[in-house]
Amino acid sequence: MSDKEKHNASPDRYTNSVGYNFCGKSGLKLPRLSLGLWHNFGDVDDATEALNMLKYAFDKGITHFDLANNYGTPFGSAEKNFGKMLKNNFGSYRDEMIISSKAGHEMWPGPYGDGGSRKYLMASLDQSLSRMKLDYVDIFYSHRYDENTPLEETMGALSHMVKQGKALYVGISKYPEDKAREAYRLLRENGTPCLIYQGRYSILSREIETEVLPLAAEEGVGFVGFSPLAQGMLSDKYLNGIPEHSRAALSHGFLQKSQITPELVERLLKLNDIAQQRGQTLAQMALAWCFHKPQVNSVIVGTSSVKQLQDNIAALENTHFSDEELWKIGELG
Repeated sequence: MSDKEKHNASPDRYTNSVGYNFCGKSGLKLPRLSLGLWHNFGDVDDATEALNMLKYAFDKGITHFDLANNYGTPFGSAEKNFGKMLKNNFGSYRDEMIISSKAGHEMWPGPYGDGGSRKYLMASLDQSLSRMKLDYVDIFYSHRYDENTPLEETMGALSHMVKQGKALYVGISKYPEDKAREAYRLLRENGTPCLIYQGRYSILSREIETEVLPLAAEEGVGFVGFSPLAQGMLSDKYLNGIPEHSRAALSHGFLQKSQITPELVERLLKLNDIAQQRGQTLAQMALAWCFHKPQVNSVIVGTSSVKQLQDNIAALENTHFSDEELWKIGELG
């Protein structure tokens, strides 16, 4: 199949699917697994494999595709490539998809290409829509809290996007609890309540459990977790050292060799033992574990191959944990 042939989606994509959860107290459902396009849809990535992942995900009922203005290498290339695939292969399925984007981190040089100003956010959304060849996104996030911009300005920009029809819903990502509370209030008063909070969540990163998750539940805001495998640390990749082509082996990026300590490897080996007793890989257990908190509506996976995506989806076959398992995992987290 060429990259311009329309994809004929599986007719049972919603009956034989990953399953869905309502997003907070809204009427919107999200698939339990969402596909993230950060490190897998850029110009440096395998375009054929990216398209195959998109097709496989959609055929399994994964309808939520998570992007940001600076995703891909170079910045913007993930949105550009996704937009091309959407137009060429999925044009008739747009209304079955939840497409999200974000702005908040550096995107272009100068004083207007970073942060939380109205100038930056509005310009970035217009650029994202142009790259993806869309009239609107389903969800637009403020990607991070900007201490140099009044929250009233940032939330006002998000609200204006909804009123313009350029975003159906808005959300925030990585905001501290006190700023999230204020953001929820402002968006509600603007008549555009916050749909969703996106935060880092994994066995090795549980900070959001004490404040962010309870607040989201209190406010009726949904939650989607990213980096559930802790940049690949919660897989079998690092159980026997650092593979040559792994993320930790690279000289750049968020995961560094110094993070793969002997102490961490010892914890990972013990977690892997628990996973094997459950009949899962470490990665599958780590994904399944995220759902032990009922506030978690969806988890974003950033796969590099169809095989990896298949393995991730298989994690949903067993998301039940005994109290003893949860205690043991908590001690190792």
